[in-house]
Amino acid sequence: MNKPLIAALCASLALGACSTISQSRLNPFNWFGGSEETVVQRSPLDKPADRRLLVHQVTEMKLEKMPGGVIIRATGLPPTQGFWDAELVARPAEDGVIIYDFRVFPPIEAASVLTPQSREVTVAAFLSDIKLEGIRQITVQGENNARSSRR
Repeated sequence: MNKPLIAALCASLALGACSTISQSRLNPFNWFGGSEETVVQRSPLDKPADRRLLVHQVTEMKLEKMPGGVIIRATGLPPTQGFWDAELVARPAEDGVIIYDFRVFPPIEAASVLTPQSREVTVAAFLSDIKLEGIRQITVQGENNARSSRR
């Protein structure tokens, strides 16, 4: 009679702890949650081989967990319509931080400025668990701002 009662008590305690653990930094499902806006990190010596421009503003960054790694999805807002060939270009990781430049080609001809929703450009990149192993922070940067997510 005591064994079922003890088992029920243990199960209720374990279920009660789930809500506390689910918000904890110890839970790996919480790593790289939402993003926050940060400053752009530039070096005066940076001369990228990529001729594309940095997107004007990074409006959103999400990290989506997948088997074998994480998908980094970012949305940028260029100043006009017609920007194309967007890509997240990774810089070498330093001190547990990896920075992606959000690069796009400008329109070939003059383009109009319409609503922000019609100008949005969304890109994604996959980062494997092996590369993610020593990473504590992921940053996506544009020309005027950057967004970061930390473990």
